[in-house]
Amino acid sequence: MSAIGWLIVGLLCFSKIVMSDQLKLKSVDFEIFGNVQGVCFRMYTEQEGRSLGLSGWVQNTRRGSVIGQIQGAAGKVDQMKDWLRNVGSPSSRIDRAVFSNERDLKEPELKGFKTRH
Repeated sequence: MSAIGWLIVGLLCFSKIVMSDQLKLKSVDFEIFGNVQGVCFRMYTEQEGRSLGLSGWVQNTRRGSVIGQIQGAAGKVDQMKDWLRNVGSPSSRIDRAVFSNERDLKEPELKGFKTRH
């Protein structure tokens, strides 16, 4: 096979990997520690989740952290994890982000993104 033929095969394989990751659904729970209450963290989290096309929820805890769950396309969930770990709301200070119960989904279990009280 020519070099161009191998290049085409490689590109096709790469595009299948990227497409399968975009089609793969996953769910993950999170807890964010730091100055994350009273700084609109939940509102910004809900907005970011919706902008990425994710479903989920976010809620303050009595111990000062924020918890939640996100579901959707694997690549978008990874983007949201990065946002939760490194960005947050403009006035927040994120000390630590803990992600747990990460799992693949066959179909979404949640619809929309909501703030729980």
